[in-house]
Amino acid sequence: MSMVLIVGARSDIAKAVARKYAGEGYDLYLAARQAESLQELAADIEIRSQRKVAFGELDILDFESHQKFYESLPEKPIGVISAVGYLGSQEEAQTSFDEAQKITNTNYLGITSLFDTIANDFESRGSGFMVGISSVAGDRGRKSNYCYGAAKAAFSVYLSGLRNRLNDTNVQVLTVKPGFVATSMTEGMDLPAKLTAQPEQVADDIFHAQQKGKNVIYSKWIWRWIMLIIKHIPEWRFKGMSL
Repeated sequence: MSMVLIVGARSDIAKAVARKYAGEGYDLYLAARQAESLQELAADIEIRSQRKVAFGELDILDFESHQKFYESLPEKPIGVISAVGYLGSQEEAQTSFDEAQKITNTNYLGITSLFDTIANDFESRGSGFMVGISSVAGDRGRKSNYCYGAAKAAFSVYLSGLRNRLNDTNVQVLTVKPGFVATSMTEGMDLPAKLTAQPEQVADDIFHAQQKGKNVIYSKWIWRWIMLIIKHIPEWRFKGMSL
């Protein structure tokens, strides 16, 4: 058994993670909405890595389908990596509950629904690894994206609790907090080059941290220190800043 499940597999980071794990000798199952669009990626990875790559439909917002999806996998994975994410529009979320709910459900409730199902299996088995891609946006709320940040903060806390719960079961839980990443989600944003990672860099960081049994990582690593500073700015001062 050497299959890794990658959720949110249509994202740029997920694609880089898939290539990295396949290159390191793992079979893959890629899951996402509109999964038929993954056919070309799966075929390309198979040719390059000589590993088995399957793909299937998963709607992270269809909570009731998650148990059935997991039970339908051709084999149970040794690990799961979630690259699910939806930045959404902060301005729209301030006036539209539907948008705020979509941001919350995609970045928090949807993936935790699936992770609970997988965690129960891994716990009973006594092995496995679970990787959740959160965000530095969850370390402190900012007016530009606090709905997204709040959902990612909740996801980070969930992963911390899951890590505590599974500590004695030989199941690893890794929280990944990327800063700026050059992806389609950030396309058009004016990002500082020295602080912006490429998806392949994030994928390398994830693989090496997971292999070493790490708990929490930032990618790029410098974001750990940037966010440490930001978290320690007094609230009376922070509330008037534009970061």
